[in-house]
Amino acid sequence: MASFQLDKLTAKELTELDTKLKKAIATAKEREKSAIKQKLDAIVAEAGLTFEEIAELYGFGRSRGSLKGTKVAPKYRNPDNRLETWTGRGRQPRWLATKLGKGSKLTDFAI
Repeated sequence: MASFQLDKLTAKELTELDTKLKKAIATAKEREKSAIKQKLDAIVAEAGLTFEEIAELYGFGRSRGSLKGTKVAPKYRNPDNRLETWTGRGRQPRWLATKLGKGSKLTDFAI
C-alpha cells in the first residue's frame, strides 16, 4: 500500500483523492455484494429452496402496519361533555388529565 504525506497535498489534490476514494469504496462494496449474492444463490440452490420460501422463513414480505389509519373505538368519555372521548392511545386529553389531577380514577370514565 502506498503511503501518502497528506499534510503536503494541496486542497485540490485532497479533493481529487477524496473523490477517487469514494469511487473505490463504492466499487469494493458492489464487488462484495456480488460475491455474497453468488454464495447465497449457491446455498439456496443446494437446499432446494426458493427465495420466497427463505423470505417467508424470516418474515420478509409480511405486511406490517395493515391497521394503520383504522379507527379505534373510544374507551373513555367525559361525563360533563359526552362528545369528548379518548381511545386510550396517545397523549391523554386535557379534560381527562385535569380530572385525574383532581383525584378521579381512570376507571370512572370508562365507557
